Amino acid sequence: MVGQERWCVVTGGRGFAARHLVEMLIRYEMFSIRIADLGPSIKLDPDEEKGTLGNAIRSGRAQYVSTDLRDKSQVLKACQEAEVVFHMAAPDSSINSYELHHSVNVQGTKNVIGACIELKVKRLIYTSSPSVVFDGVNGIFNGEESSPYPAKHNDSYSATKAEGEALVIKSNGTNGLLTCCIRPSSIFGPGDKLLVPSLVAAARAGKSKFIIGDGNNMYDFTYVENVAHAHICAERALASEGTVAERAAGQAYFVTNMEPIKFWEFVSLILEGLGYERPRIKIPAVIMMPIGHMVEWTYKLLAPYGMKVPQLTPSRIRLLSCSRTFNCSKANDRLGYSPIVPLQEGLRRTIESFSHLRAELQRKKDGPSKAYIYLGSGRGTCDNFFLITTFWF
Repeated sequence: MVGQERWCVVTGGRGFAARHLVEMLIRYEMFSIRIADLGPSIKLDPDEEKGTLGNAIRSGRAQYVSTDLRDKSQVLKACQEAEVVFHMAAPDSSINSYELHHSVNVQGTKNVIGACIELKVKRLIYTSSPSVVFDGVNGIFNGEESSPYPAKHNDSYSATKAEGEALVIKSNGTNGLLTCCIRPSSIFGPGDKLLVPSLVAAARAGKSKFIIGDGNNMYDFTYVENVAHAHICAERALASEGTVAERAAGQAYFVTNMEPIKFWEFVSLILEGLGYERPRIKIPAVIMMPIGHMVEWTYKLLAPYGMKVPQLTPSRIRLLSCSRTFNCSKANDRLGYSPIVPLQEGLRRTIESFSHLRAELQRKKDGPSKAYIYLGSGRGTCDNFFLITTFWF
């Protein structure tokens, strides 16, 4: 058991991937953990209350601090006495608001870097995204970290994550601070509140029959525990002495499950695992793009009146229809990263964790839905093309 004086901070600590990192840090007994997030207080789920996190909070090995990264004074408070900061906080990537993303991903990251330098924090690990090298048009095949940032990004989230990443890399070595950036690709797993629930909602509405594009686009997914593991590998590499730390610091790293799979096959495995029909009807992306532009234009017009953020946008259509695979050799070589949970096992655990959303339970509860009755054949208007799918890029 390490001394209680060794603290680490996890920003955005109540987010999907961050929760798994916090749990892993507690289990490994590496540090006492300060969970920094926007909420005024921490509200534990029942399983958290009875589990590792609840015990850690009651014992004092973990504590929560309400933190708005846009306020540097709050960031300084959260990072007091910290040896390591895992900077994982970011707004929802589906909200295409440049002002929001810039305020957190750029200005908030500047505040985190400034606090680390001022407080002499030793190590900063930033959670970036593979989308920082995606131009929204060309697919990526076995992408490597040498790929430059594009002249124009697919959306404001990707653009501002790239800005934040560049700031973190540039700050490496300042006042003894060692930094690196992790780019996890398409995170999935238990506790996700977007991907699986969105797929199930689409299936229950009869809208999951459709494949956007030819269905052959390849993707790299990353099970959430592997994401947490990669962050710990990065921290351990930076904490090493000599050439290990020197080679690891000041770099960005792609992180995946190292098992590329067809995007729509992955979606189908989740849906079938929960008892729903796999997508079969292919719709060319060129047909969907005008619809996406219309949806996006409508949102810009009606957002002030309370319209919810749409998922069927041009940027999302591009993400669903192109290939995105990445090479993890650099992370393996310099950080010692390799997945600890294989893809199929990760899928099994994910499906099992969402057993309460299984199709037979819904049918027993409600009977056949109206959407199923009217759309069961897969025929209909353009409205039926809408696929509610949300991913962490």
